[in-house]
Amino acid sequence: MLADSFCYRAHSGTLSKEVHLAAASLYGLLDFIADELPRWRDRPEREQKTAENSLTSQLCAHLASAAANATGWDFLQFRIEEPDEQYNGRKIDLVAAPRAAIVWIDGRCCYDFHTLLPIECKRLPTPDGKNRDEREYVISGKSSTGGIQRFKAGHHAAEHTLAGMIGYVQEHTGAFWLDRITTWIKELDGTCAGWSFRDLLHTESDNPTTRLSIYHSTHTRKNDLSEIELRHLWIEMRPTDSLAP
Repeated sequence: MLADSFCYRAHSGTLSKEVHLAAASLYGLLDFIADELPRWRDRPEREQKTAENSLTSQLCAHLASAAANATGWDFLQFRIEEPDEQYNGRKIDLVAAPRAAIVWIDGRCCYDFHTLLPIECKRLPTPDGKNRDEREYVISGKSSTGGIQRFKAGHHAAEHTLAGMIGYVQEHTGAFWLDRITTWIKELDGTCAGWSFRDLLHTESDNPTTRLSIYHSTHTRKNDLSEIELRHLWIEMRPTDSLAP
């Protein structure tokens, strides 16, 4: 839920327009991002990168350009490594925010300082490292950096009930990672407080042409926070010409 404190009295000459959205419009924003992921990956001028921060920076630039030229989304900007609204010491990988507009959602107003949609980005598989856990898309046993784990703990997006996760699939396929993540979550049920089969991902679409898979999940949270819904957008990153056996 967007914070009540986001409401301010508009001052003449500051922002040029007002945009009124229903809360359901955030699903449309996720659809817009999903549609752009294959276009971003396949741009011939995009330098091939593997590091998460580099990929997210490239994606942020692409989404900003795409939104500026898209009917109905030209009031958006995208930012990376944005401080969380409740935990300023924690960074959100990618956020959508208003650009030169006041955005009203169900009676709440958001300025360009505020996050409309928080998005966590993860590589699949998790990179090797002494303090890395292969399950980091879900949870980390060595830190609090697990993707879904951050949302369940309220460390990310405490003021929101909808958020996104982008998976940069660098090996195997979406189907492979869905099976692996399903196993990890099932292993947490009964062994890790707060986790259960209710945290499992559910398939919305799996497009073999664009190699984009979309899933959704719903999670209980700590500290009396309401449930949060996550939309998972997984894009297979390998160039098409590398997929031959």
